[in-house]
Amino acid sequence: MGVANYCLACGTYLETRNINQVDRKACPECDFVFWGNYSIGVGALIIKDNKILLVRRSQNPGRGLWTNPGGYIEQFERIEETIKREVFEETGISSKVNGIIALGDFPKDVHNVYIVFLMDYLEGDPRPDNVEVDDAGFYTLDEMESMNISELTRQLATIAFQEPKFGLIANPIPLTTIPGYRVFNIHGM
Repeated sequence: MGVANYCLACGTYLETRNINQVDRKACPECDFVFWGNYSIGVGALIIKDNKILLVRRSQNPGRGLWTNPGGYIEQFERIEETIKREVFEETGISSKVNGIIALGDFPKDVHNVYIVFLMDYLEGDPRPDNVEVDDAGFYTLDEMESMNISELTRQLATIAFQEPKFGLIANPIPLTTIPGYRVFNIHGM
């Protein structure tokens, strides 16, 4: 049901209440409802000279595995800024968002949503941050065969090397008057 025991708004001990046929933690003193525990991760696929940017994780989960760079969004950060920041922090590579080409959905104790961006390389030489990753570089599919690469990254690299010309891109035309709200949709729609 979740990990919250106390109201995040007023501090009152939460009770269990059936809301829309789902037992949820809710505050008996105010309007607060604990809807669940969610995390939004982002990943980058960057190709340069027919090689893809990979990092070797130095922390768990995935310690020792080669993966595409990525991380988690901050509360008040746009996802396009998150992925550029994460790539730069982990590898020293500057990049820009081309589009979203994959979306992962991992419901468990913390429901993890994973957004994968196809990115354009701008500049820089790969260097690990020596905190989250201990190695970084550009690798061909052939070079990847002998590397300890996560299964998901291997599948995502295959997609990236196919040079997709489709996916979701940020719509430059606001679709709503909600400040800061951004919609990604299929190119040209």
